Amino acid sequence: MTAECFASDNVRNDKAMGEIIKVGMADLKVCVSPDGLTTLGLGSCVGIAIVDRATKIGGLAHVMLPDSTAIRENSNIAKFADTGIEELVRQMVLKGASKSRMVAKIAGGAQMFSFNSKSDLLRVGDRNAEASRKKLAQLGIPLLASDTGDNYGRTVIFYPETGELVIKSVGRESKTI
Repeated sequence: MTAECFASDNVRNDKAMGEIIKVGMADLKVCVSPDGLTTLGLGSCVGIAIVDRATKIGGLAHVMLPDSTAIRENSNIAKFADTGIEELVRQMVLKGASKSRMVAKIAGGAQMFSFNSKSDLLRVGDRNAEASRKKLAQLGIPLLASDTGDNYGRTVIFYPETGELVIKSVGRESKTI
């Protein structure tokens, strides 16, 4: 197991007999099954879950913005879809994953507030989801499933053992993609 998988802020997951590692906003983490990863509060943010199904090495990024080149103060690479996904893949490879076996699922990218404007600046959720799809395609990582858009927040739990991404939302049935 990796050191990250035993961080002090982990919570017990009796179902999988591993730890569920918390991924903060503008953050990313990597683990090995039976451990899993979770992130809370995906509104316009997007959660990108990637797994190497052979090694059961998984990663989860919680990105806030689509493009690091559009922002001056962009030192937190996990904050952006373009740099966060690249870093997640890099860290997974360092743990022993193979990029050629990686597959992905994404969730989030909601339009949390309604505006009477067609401005791209107000479509952060859509832009985050689009940027995530584009970066995965550039890296040659197949996107197997997604649950993006609409107008509600999501919390996700990712299980590298099975590749399942469980999505929970207030007032809605949980779903697994």
